[in-house]
Amino acid sequence: MDYQDIRYEIDAAILTITLHRPEKLNAFTPRMMHELIDAFDRADADDAVRVIIVTGAGRAFCAGADLSGGAATFDTRHAPEPQTREEQRDGGGRVTLRIFESKKPVIAAINGAAVGVGITMTLPMDVRIAASTARMGFVFVKRGLVPEACSSWFLPRLVGISRAAEWVYTGRLFAADEAAVAGLVSRVVAPEALLETARSLAREMATDTSAMSIALSRQLLWRMLGADHPMAAHQVDSKCIAWMGQRADAHEGVASFLQKRPPQFTLRPSTDMPAFYPWWPPRPFKP
Repeated sequence: MDYQDIRYEIDAAILTITLHRPEKLNAFTPRMMHELIDAFDRADADDAVRVIIVTGAGRAFCAGADLSGGAATFDTRHAPEPQTREEQRDGGGRVTLRIFESKKPVIAAINGAAVGVGITMTLPMDVRIAASTARMGFVFVKRGLVPEACSSWFLPRLVGISRAAEWVYTGRLFAADEAAVAGLVSRVVAPEALLETARSLAREMATDTSAMSIALSRQLLWRMLGADHPMAAHQVDSKCIAWMGQRADAHEGVASFLQKRPPQFTLRPSTDMPAFYPWWPPRPFKP
């Protein structure tokens, strides 16, 4: 795909996806949606990519949906191809579901305003780091809308129902420090240190670790958020431990530890996932 609304750059096993409409504060468009989905498909198929960083160009991370279409921006009756009731899926949700499926860890480097879909798209990312100047907001009730991009599932799990309700029902903007106190972001750094902080963490994830172990661990952590009993985790943990224990990466991990040398892991998430993956029920939709 010819990317126009994003940039896709790989350096030393780290993929940086940059939302790139700086003149529009990186406002979200249907094209950006398709490009992001394609970028995550591409990254999952590329074993040279170990970690993904998502950030924004210019002053903003993403100022929300592009509203240049006017009052009918969200009226699906005016879409180029009208959808049936069964097909009505918001674009932000398609992106977050694709990120949720990722086999690679995803770090959000929130460099500026992250509003509406600009913040909800970060919720399925594994770590959010914010510049001290960043401002965020779940502004949907101020636009006559409701939370989208699966945020009614993600947000309460990340920050708890009370804080999620406060932010959603008021629609107010809040600072990076408030986001950190609530656990929405893991740390707040000076703007000039943001990308290097994200890259440093990405390098730590990519160094001396098994790509397969990370791919399986990422899905274990996210999927078990919806489990109703720890037995569900025990059953899948046991499958994964048994499968990995018979594979080269576990043998190499132990041998390299005993021999006091860096490990050389060889399993590839693009082609070597276990036969029981995915272990959850089929989805009703594909992202």
